[in-house]
Amino acid sequence: MSITVHERPGVYTSYEATAMLNGSAGRKCVGLAVKMADPARKLWKITRYEQAVAAFGQEQAENATALVRLLLQNGAAQVTVFPVEEENYAGAFAAMAAAEDLAVVVCDSTDLAVQQALRDSVNAASTAQRERIAVVAGDRSEGVDALVTRAAGLNCERVVLAAPGCVDGEDKELSALELAAAMAGAVAGLSDPAVPLGGAQLMGLHGLAAAYSDEELDVLIRGGVTVAESVAGVVSVVRGVTTRTTMAGATDSTWRDLSAVLVVDDVIPAIRNALKSRFRRAKNTAQSREAIRSQVVLELENKLEREIIAAYEGVSVVQDSEEPTRCLVDFSFTVTHGINQIWLSAHITV
Repeated sequence: MSITVHERPGVYTSYEATAMLNGSAGRKCVGLAVKMADPARKLWKITRYEQAVAAFGQEQAENATALVRLLLQNGAAQVTVFPVEEENYAGAFAAMAAAEDLAVVVCDSTDLAVQQALRDSVNAASTAQRERIAVVAGDRSEGVDALVTRAAGLNCERVVLAAPGCVDGEDKELSALELAAAMAGAVAGLSDPAVPLGGAQLMGLHGLAAAYSDEELDVLIRGGVTVAESVAGVVSVVRGVTTRTTMAGATDSTWRDLSAVLVVDDVIPAIRNALKSRFRRAKNTAQSREAIRSQVVLELENKLEREIIAAYEGVSVVQDSEEPTRCLVDFSFTVTHGINQIWLSAHITV
C-alpha cells in the first residue's frame, strides 16, 4: 500500500508484503449496513441484543435484529447499524467508510455489485488509515464453481467470502447472511490477530446448507472462500482466507491467510498511534529522530514478545532530504503464521 500524501501534519504509513520463498487486539466494533423501510435515525450503536429488539423489532421480523444477535454472540464489542434506504448502499457505505472505530464490516446483500462497492469502501477507509475487514456471503444456491467465481470478482485481501450459508429458514436471504454475520463477529472477537480463524466455533447457528468433500474444500480455499463446516451439531470455520488470490492476473498467495492482514492491521496502527501521541509537536532533530526510533523499536519488541510478529529488522529514522519537516521511518517485520496443519510421520518397528 502506497502513502497518500496530504499537507496535514501527521504520521503517514505504507507497507508492502512479499511471500517467503525460503524457509491489541481484543474485541472490536462491527459496522452493519442493512436495508430498512423507514429508519428512525441515521445510525444505531448497539452493545446488547435487547437494544436491537427495541430498535428494530423481534428477530423473525427484522434482518437487522437477527444479524446483530449473531455479531454480538460471536465476539463483536459493539455493532454500529447503518440503515440502507431504498437500496442506497452507496450512502451507507460512504458513512461506514468515514467511521473511525470499525474493525469489521458486513452488509445484508448477496449481490456481487453491492459487495464490490463494500470492498471499495473498505479499501478507501483503509487507505485513510481506518483499517478494516469486510465479510460477505455468497448466494445460498451457489455451488463450488460459482463461489470461486464470486471470490475472483472481489479479489481483495480485505474481503472474506463466507460459505455455504445456513440451513433453510423462513427467510432464505437471511439464512444466506447468517454465516457471514457470525464469522464477522468471530473476527471482531479475536484477542490475538496471529491466531488463525480456522477452528473457531460459530455460535447461534443451527446447521449449514451444504457440506463439502475434501476435494471441494481444496478448490474453495485455494479460490479464496472461507468455508465453515458442521460436525456433531457444532459449526466452525475450516480455514480463514481472504478473496485475494491473484495479482495483476497472476496467482499470488501473499495475502491468502486472513491472519496476515490482521497482524498488519495490528502492528501498523499501533506504531502510528504511538508516534502520533508522543511526537505531535517535535523538532526534526537528531535527538527527536533517535527518540522516534526508540519508540518504534519498543512497539515492535512488544509485538515480538506477544508473538504477533516473528521478527523485525532495519529500523531507521532520517530526515527527508527534499522536505525538511518530514521524517522518514523505515523498518521491516515478519508476521507470525498460525498452524493450519500438522503432518505426523510415524516410523514403526514390529
